[in-house]
Amino acid sequence: MTWQATDILVAGGGIGGLAAGVALARTGASVRLIERSERWGEVGAGIQIGPNVTRILQGWGFASELAQLAAMPTRLQARDARTGQVLGTLPLGERSVRLYGAPYACIHRADLHALLLAAATRQGVDLQLGQGAAGLTQQGDALTLQTDQGECWTASALVGADGLWSRTRAELGLTDAPRFSGHLAYRALVPQDSLPAQWRTDQVTVWMGPRLHVVHYPVQAGRGLNLVAIVHGSLPADAQSWDAMAQPASLFHALGPVATELRERLQAMQGWRLWALHDRPPLSGPAHMARGHVALLGDAAHPMRPYLAQGAGMAIEDANALAEAWIGSGSVAERLHRYAQVRWQRNARVQARAIRNGEIFHAQGPVAWGRNASMRLLGERVMDVPWLYAGP
Repeated sequence: MTWQATDILVAGGGIGGLAAGVALARTGASVRLIERSERWGEVGAGIQIGPNVTRILQGWGFASELAQLAAMPTRLQARDARTGQVLGTLPLGERSVRLYGAPYACIHRADLHALLLAAATRQGVDLQLGQGAAGLTQQGDALTLQTDQGECWTASALVGADGLWSRTRAELGLTDAPRFSGHLAYRALVPQDSLPAQWRTDQVTVWMGPRLHVVHYPVQAGRGLNLVAIVHGSLPADAQSWDAMAQPASLFHALGPVATELRERLQAMQGWRLWALHDRPPLSGPAHMARGHVALLGDAAHPMRPYLAQGAGMAIEDANALAEAWIGSGSVAERLHRYAQVRWQRNARVQARAIRNGEIFHAQGPVAWGRNASMRLLGERVMDVPWLYAGP
């Protein structure tokens, strides 16, 4: 057993944990990050990051990396999954930069993870693989974390960025389990040059239908196409997996009849993976994000459904706010409480809006008719989210 001290311990080496490590190291804090896995990695999926997030990443000095790794879609288009009809279009590209000061981007999770990992390494974050938290004790102003490999580390604060199934939550007295949403996400990623020319795209397209929706967009600087189809279904046996193998037949059975173009696009995809969507109710107060010398970040605090494309984005916003609180005045507990006060209401609003978006995307009958009519009539006005993209 060895004993080593640092300012801040971060538990979790995903996008949120690495973002926290980068943001905190930029303040001059000494940061040690532990990751339970034996090697670094991210699932092979794309994510969308709105201008609220790219603005932060650019502020951290990653503008050139984003330009090289991400795709910057020209627009967001909504379509009816049954008829194929275009319902509305929201320009992105230059409009996003003009209105919100940063681009709307689509990036492969592994590319964003690698970018943050390289930055954390450059900034001197002590990165420890194969180390899971086994126990935490506090004496005075110091925390001592024992790992399952027998290491003991002391720090002033612990940041739990250990995801949906977080163990750190228990340190805040939170024992609730994640809830299954009843939704299943099937995802696939293919090279764009493997698709017919008419299907290669530089835009985000969302197809909405009864109890389903499909979204696809470019990643890898436009070389790849990421597609996610979300349907209603039962909890699979491997409920905690983000990357289980999926059977296309199960997806097509759940979809039912859809527009010919959409069905053909789906049939052209290969290597389907399955993810059972879980979340927790929207946050109800700052005590769900920090207590004493322990804070939570990202999915550990506020897992959300993907219908606003802000899961990773809120984790990055959390990391930025945590760093701002860390350099402020007051005790460690006061600074972490200030972080929680700043973040909990915005996270709760995004969680609630994501749930509502899912209901709208998957609507049936008169509600679906009203959705389609409002999108045809109002277009940009109902598709844009100024309060989100202009913030935090």
